[in-house]
Amino acid sequence: MTQLFAADGTVLPATLLKAGPCVVVQAKTTQTDGYEAVQIGFVEDKPVKANKATEGHFKKAGVPPTRVRLEVKLQAGGEPVKAGDPISVAMFADGDRVDVIGTSKGKGFQGVVRRHHFKGGGASHGSMFHRAPGSIGASSYPSRVVKGMRMGGHMGADRVTVRNLKVIRVDAVNNLLLVEGAVPGGPGGYLTIRKAIAAKPIRIAQEPVKKKGKK
Repeated sequence: MTQLFAADGTVLPATLLKAGPCVVVQAKTTQTDGYEAVQIGFVEDKPVKANKATEGHFKKAGVPPTRVRLEVKLQAGGEPVKAGDPISVAMFADGDRVDVIGTSKGKGFQGVVRRHHFKGGGASHGSMFHRAPGSIGASSYPSRVVKGMRMGGHMGADRVTVRNLKVIRVDAVNNLLLVEGAVPGGPGGYLTIRKAIAAKPIRIAQEPVKKKGKK
């Protein structure tokens, strides 16, 4: 993350993302696969080692092997896409709204206080109840722990979607995208960036109307 100073002097928290270059590795059609989708590969600077089967898959498309591949469904009536087509950050523009999908940071095993924000018990001397979850069910009936009971367990490492982030700046030469706000995951993680599905309108701040007082 970083910060960007606007023209009026306001500071905007932002995240710098390396969005590409990406290539279309495979184009699936209704006639051959039963549905329309594309397999996208993220081209990185470091060369990728691949076995013969994987090399043949990429050689058929005429693109270099990639470590990260993702299948994306196509909208009905969209532009036709074929294997080998490049996908760059130039598809976005300043002011667009995007959704960023990633894996959140893993927190390991956590208790109910941190995982579910339980209040906990008293902290005074003699208390035997500090950070325990309390009752998890009755003994007579149903004599079991019901499904969905909030308890301690593995926290983080979940698929998270952050919606309606504003694109502040697009650098098509270096394949960089600057979005306002934070994105899921730690530095060096992989993300999926798409145009916002339910984009919210941009609100423009208006000056308050001054009411005339009574004389």
